[in-house]
Amino acid sequence: MAYAGAEKRKHTRLSKTFVVSYRVYEEVDNYDLTQTKNVSVGGMLLTTNRKFNPGTILSVDIRLPYLLEPLNLKARVIDSKQIVKNLIYDTHLELIDIDEDNKEIINKTVVFHLKKKEEEK
Repeated sequence: MAYAGAEKRKHTRLSKTFVVSYRVYEEVDNYDLTQTKNVSVGGMLLTTNRKFNPGTILSVDIRLPYLLEPLNLKARVIDSKQIVKNLIYDTHLELIDIDEDNKEIINKTVVFHLKKKEEEK
């Protein structure tokens, strides 16, 4: 069931899949690979293979079109909900400590793909 209340997000989200690798920030070389369900300048929704406690800090590498290297971002888990028992979780992330260059790259990506969707209608 879709949420029918007032939109509380500050940033426009793009519902699109991008390849992401992520790990708990303090852990080294313990990456998992997944994809986004949506992304914005302020955060993203990932499918993960485990539940994360709110407040957990993740290192996230997201591959965006037209970039040779992935963006390395730092994110805080807002929520992690089980979708398929003991297998798939929807994990909501808030981007933290993001520099202006990365904000601009993400914003341009979101705007570009939203315009493209509108033109296809």
